[in-house]
Amino acid sequence: MAPSILFSLLSLLLVPTCGYVQPLEEGLISGVISDKGLEYAKELLIEKGIASIVMLQLPKIENSAQVPLVGNAKVVLSDITINDVQVNSSSVKTGENGIVIVISGAIVNLSMRWRYTVSSWLIPIGISDKGTAIVKVTGMQVGLTVNLRNQEGTLKLSLLDYGCHVGDLSIKLDGGASWLYQLLVDAFEGNIASAVEEGISEKIKEGIAKLDNFLASLPKQISLDQTATLNVSFVGNPVLSSSSIAVAISGLFTGKSEVLEPQDYHQKELKISAACGGLPKMIKVSIHENVFKSASQVYYNAGKMQLIVDKLPNQAILNTAEWRFIVPQLYKRYPNDDMQINISVSSPPVIQVTYQDIGATILVDITIDVLEDFEVIPVACISVEISASYAVEVVGNDIIGRLTLQEFSAYLKWSKIGKLHIHLIQSLVSSLLKTVVLPYLNFKLKRGFPLPIIDGYGFQNAKILYNHPWIAVCSDVSFLEDYYFGHRSSSSYVS
Repeated sequence: MAPSILFSLLSLLLVPTCGYVQPLEEGLISGVISDKGLEYAKELLIEKGIASIVMLQLPKIENSAQVPLVGNAKVVLSDITINDVQVNSSSVKTGENGIVIVISGAIVNLSMRWRYTVSSWLIPIGISDKGTAIVKVTGMQVGLTVNLRNQEGTLKLSLLDYGCHVGDLSIKLDGGASWLYQLLVDAFEGNIASAVEEGISEKIKEGIAKLDNFLASLPKQISLDQTATLNVSFVGNPVLSSSSIAVAISGLFTGKSEVLEPQDYHQKELKISAACGGLPKMIKVSIHENVFKSASQVYYNAGKMQLIVDKLPNQAILNTAEWRFIVPQLYKRYPNDDMQINISVSSPPVIQVTYQDIGATILVDITIDVLEDFEVIPVACISVEISASYAVEVVGNDIIGRLTLQEFSAYLKWSKIGKLHIHLIQSLVSSLLKTVVLPYLNFKLKRGFPLPIIDGYGFQNAKILYNHPWIAVCSDVSFLEDYYFGHRSSSSYVS
């Protein structure tokens, strides 16, 4: 029953909401779909489920009955097809027993072909006729109960209960005698109702089985680039409250050469409050600051936090002649020599989510190299401690942001050209940080952090909340195609 859409219902779940129990201590990315999100997903599920049922062809039905004064009539109903389904009311409930979806008061319109033959001692040759009919089913109810469990880092979907019940049924014949109509109502009403119930029930079973297979095929780690992978294995069992569904994934960055360590996927549960500040949003995705710290460690260990600057807009800065008044001993020893600046992060950046933003402390070594006779000669190293803030926003399905320099301090780490007066080169260091170091880091950060939403759906009207040590994204969800079309139309109108 539209397995990919049902998975959308289940996969919109990624972060804590007010009053729910966060699954597991190790889940550094966690999520929840609220009652508003459940309602949206239910409507989506029903819409796609109806699409999978419409044009469903039911098995042929054969039956016979004794008709007074006519004889034994054998009737065959074929090409029984569901043409339309209308849902009057529906509900979704969650709890310890699973996720329950109920559709009630549905109307189903069917079409079919009929054929009958009659034979008796009065009519030894026999007579026959055929035609079409329209069947209307009213008061149909459909229900299913599913449950989600963690199975070694993968979600296991189980169908606990399901069923379909047909209420009233009416038949309108095209052709045929009045006795045939009564025969169909009396002898075939139960057969048609059973065929509808069994056909829809079988679709539910097929859909859940396909969805379970799809869940089992989801990767436990995602390659982000040539350096890092993201551990997306589920941890702990999903938590189903009366108004939400919550899950958690590991969320740790690992290097490409590192092996994914086996872990306990069923750890203790921790209570955590993470309301959306009164915002009625469908989902909320929370990321622990340790996710960013693990990314920082991985890229630092891989040597990806260094940069050699040999070209600048003001290229004269990269010549000792430009430094003759600031560092005269440099110019005296290496007159009119070209230079390069080797910038490297000396330790993994320290990242902390506060109640207002994300703060970063970055230790940078700025090494001054002189280029003489094709030889690179390091002459001095200045250590700089940078305090920066990271402004976060959601673009598409990624969290991206920009570092802004708050303050910095510098000291001379070592020198081969004598003592340097740091206060004389503060402005040069400041300019280097603002025009080279931070733009370089922002370029690296621009790729963003992917939020786990799939199947063509994305965030809409997202809001960022800070609650140490978590950063959360509260958002509604929309189908990306609709969102992009709407965004494109709006942009065209403004222009």
